[in-house]
Amino acid sequence: MRTFEIGINDAGQRADKFLLKACPNLPKSLLYKTFRKRDVKCNGRRIPAETFLSAGDVVQVYLPDDCFGSAQKSPVRVLPMPEIVYEDADIVLLKKPVNLPVHADDQGSADTLQGRFLSYLAQSGAYDAAQEQSFSPALCNRLDRNTEGFVIGAKNAAALRCMNGKIRLGEITKQYLCITVGVPEKRTDTVIAYHRRLPGKKAEIRCTPADGFSEIRTGYEVLGEHDGLALVLVTLYTGRTHQIRAQMAALGCPVLGDAKYGDIAANRRYRAQHQLLSACRLRFDFSDAPCPLSGLRGRSFRYVPDFCAAYGFAEAGA
Repeated sequence: MRTFEIGINDAGQRADKFLLKACPNLPKSLLYKTFRKRDVKCNGRRIPAETFLSAGDVVQVYLPDDCFGSAQKSPVRVLPMPEIVYEDADIVLLKKPVNLPVHADDQGSADTLQGRFLSYLAQSGAYDAAQEQSFSPALCNRLDRNTEGFVIGAKNAAALRCMNGKIRLGEITKQYLCITVGVPEKRTDTVIAYHRRLPGKKAEIRCTPADGFSEIRTGYEVLGEHDGLALVLVTLYTGRTHQIRAQMAALGCPVLGDAKYGDIAANRRYRAQHQLLSACRLRFDFSDAPCPLSGLRGRSFRYVPDFCAAYGFAEAGA
């Protein structure tokens, strides 16, 4: 038998989800068989898998100890931390640099923003992996390896659930600055298109609906023009793989430096080594509904990426 006392970061999740995290060596099939046999108790009462847990609950699982194994948690490496734009007791707002993946990717990099985030929290004393049963601090949004900009990190489970919920509800406005090769035909527009992800992590965009395609909405405004290039402010209303890069390419104005969707000759001519795309504006448009992160309601953050000045758009990017 194994006994768990539910802590603050364990609370608010289903019993089966908690046990799968707390016992990573326990086969899922065996866990659900145990629930069917009514061999999982909470506070002395047998419970089904979908029972939500609260802080202070005591959960007992009736299985031999060798079914659980020992959940070895690797020590957190000390890694340099990117710029911290904002921090409070619940979240950290990071400025991810180019060429740092958010999570491990197909290039096999052991150095990730998630790893640096955990390293920072461990050093500051905000996170102790040995004391947690099922929770690990996590990043709430993703950016491509070669896209710079804001990434939100949640320090605790309540903050993670709340922030992820706000993202799903569209209560966080994310805007990007990019430089495009050529100028969009319209100075400002909200483009409705249809997107699907292809093998090899590339996206396909089309103008009309089709099976396998999901609707996307992308807003943009041309802020300036210079030397055959445009500085464009993009607002994401949906979030699909490579949405901005694929959509701007579909409009005939690919992001400068983009090796996957862009103009290779123009990339060489302008000496752009990576896509000039930055998630540099973020606004927390939270509703009045109570939430652990209500202190962020109405707050906004922004910066001007260095590539604006480098390509003659310093004032337009301000």
